[in-house]
Amino acid sequence: MSGRRSPLARGEFGLSLPELILFIVVVSAGLAGVLSVLNLTAAKSSDPFPVKQAMAVAEAVIEEISLKNYAKPAGGFAGPWTQANRQYFDTVDDFDVGNFTWPSDGIYTQTGASALPGLAGYKVNQVTVAATTLNGVAAKLISVQVSDPMGTVYQLSAYRTNY
Repeated sequence: MSGRRSPLARGEFGLSLPELILFIVVVSAGLAGVLSVLNLTAAKSSDPFPVKQAMAVAEAVIEEISLKNYAKPAGGFAGPWTQANRQYFDTVDDFDVGNFTWPSDGIYTQTGASALPGLAGYKVNQVTVAATTLNGVAAKLISVQVSDPMGTVYQLSAYRTNY
């Protein structure tokens, strides 16, 4: 047998103070590097809220238009096409840019006379309704352009058939 004793037998176990300090410095440097990358990424990423809000406005407008009649019913709405009369629009074509110009100072409810709170910076720029065909079936292409408070324009389109 050798005359050497095991470290446990001598009462030596754990970390010494210099080893502990070195460990803390290395881990701190690693964390600082990772957090600086995350901070830079978060600062350079775009805010998704305006995009989602503009798309929600465009979807709401398309849904409102799509729920209207495909063709004018007998005795249907004959104008004038104003924000005050929007609740009486009865066909998809009533919303076309040739008939109706959306308010330029915000998003309005269908029956409202004032802009919805929180959406004052958003605007429906243009709505077009164009006759087209889908595999031989008559349809109308509804295109909606919405801008966010920073002026970025988003476009959403949908088809409406005579079902």
